[in-house]
Amino acid sequence: MINFLMSLFDYEFMRHAFAAGTVAAILAGVVGYFVIIRNLSFAAHALGHISFAGASGALLVGLSPITGQLLLTLIAALGIGALGNKISKNDMVIGVILSFCLGLGTLFLHFYGGYAGQAMIILFGNLLGVTHHDLQLMVGLTIVSLLAMSIIAKKLLFASLEPELAEAKGISLFWLSILFVLIMATAVTLASQVVGVILVFTLVIGPAAVSVQWTQRFSTGISLSVLLSVITVWIGISLSYLTDWPISFWISALIFAMYLMLSLKKA
Repeated sequence: MINFLMSLFDYEFMRHAFAAGTVAAILAGVVGYFVIIRNLSFAAHALGHISFAGASGALLVGLSPITGQLLLTLIAALGIGALGNKISKNDMVIGVILSFCLGLGTLFLHFYGGYAGQAMIILFGNLLGVTHHDLQLMVGLTIVSLLAMSIIAKKLLFASLEPELAEAKGISLFWLSILFVLIMATAVTLASQVVGVILVFTLVIGPAAVSVQWTQRFSTGISLSVLLSVITVWIGISLSYLTDWPISFWISALIFAMYLMLSLKKA
C-alpha cells in the first residue's frame, strides 16, 4: 500500500495532477457551499457549459483552453451577477444563453483544424495533462479568489440568508452578487480542468450538497465541503492511476455514492 502511494508521485504529471486537483477542489468546496445556500446551482452549471465556447474559441485563435474559459466565464458572470437575486427567476434566459454557447463551441471546434481529441479534453477534463504554466495560473487564481472570499464571506452569508435585512443595513447586494459570481466563474474554470465542462457541476455542487445536509453550522459546513472535495479528487486520481479509468468518472461516482448513502440514511 505504501509502495503504491509512493509510486503515485514518481512522475511529474502525477504531481501536477495532485497539485492542480487540490487547488481546484479547495476553491470548489468553498464556492460550492455558497452556491448551494444562494440557490445558484443552475447558474454554476450554465457557467461550466458556457466555458466550452471559451475553451474551443481559444483553441481556434491559438490560446490555451483555460485562458478562453476564464475570459468567457468571467464575462458571462458579469451578466449573471447583474441579475442579483433575480437569477433564480431567469433560468429560461440563462438556459437560452447556455444553449447558444454550446452551439458556438461546436462551431469553433468545427473550424479548429488541430487535434480532434481536444474536444474530449475540454468536455471531460484531462488533469494528467496540466502543464507547469497551467498549474501556476490555477494556484494564482485560487489564492486571489480565496482572499476575496475571506473578505466578503460574512457579508455574503448574511446577504444569502437575510437579503432584505442585509440591504437595510447598507450592504450592496448588487456588487456583492457581481463579485461572488466572478469568483464562482473562476472556480468553475478551475474545476473544469479536473472533470471537464460537462461534469463541472459534480465537483462544484456535489461535496457542498452533501456538506449542507450533514452539518448545521457555517464553519463546519464549509470546512466539510472543502475536505470532501479534496479527498474525492485525491481518491479519484489514485483510482484512475490504478485502473486507467477516467478521473472524471471516479470523482462523479464517488460523489454520487456519498450523496446516495446520505439519502438512504435519511430515508
